[in-house]
Amino acid sequence: MAFLPESVSKAWEDRDGAVVLATVDEKGNPNSIYATCVSKFSEDSLVVADNYFDKTRKNILSGSKGSILFITREGKSFQIKGKIEYHKAGEIFEDMKKWNPQNHPGHAAAVLKVEEVYSGSERLL
Repeated sequence: MAFLPESVSKAWEDRDGAVVLATVDEKGNPNSIYATCVSKFSEDSLVVADNYFDKTRKNILSGSKGSILFITREGKSFQIKGKIEYHKAGEIFEDMKKWNPQNHPGHAAAVLKVEEVYSGSERLL
C-alpha cells in the first residue's frame, strides 16, 4: 500500500479550486471531469463524491484506473494515480455524506487508492 508523501498531503490541504478526475473507458478513451466535492479519507485514499457522474461512473465500474490532478494556491501541480473503488455504503461512503453538500445527491464515494504521485514531471512515489 502506497501513501501520499507528507509534502503532497500538505499541498492537498492548500489546493486551489476544483480537481480534475480522469478515467478511461473499456476502449481506452479518456474522460476527465472537474470535481469540487473532494476529500482526503486517509494518507492512501482520496475521495470524490459521485454527485453527477455518468461516463466517469461507467468507467469506474468497468475497472478503470484513474488520476486526480490538482494545483496549489502557489501554482504547484500534483497528480495522484491509482485504482478507483466505488463505495455505495460503508465507512467511506458515510464519511463522504458528512462533507458532501446536502444539496448534492452523493450517490457514492469514488476512492482513488494512491499508487503513484507526481509533481509536474517529477515522480515522488
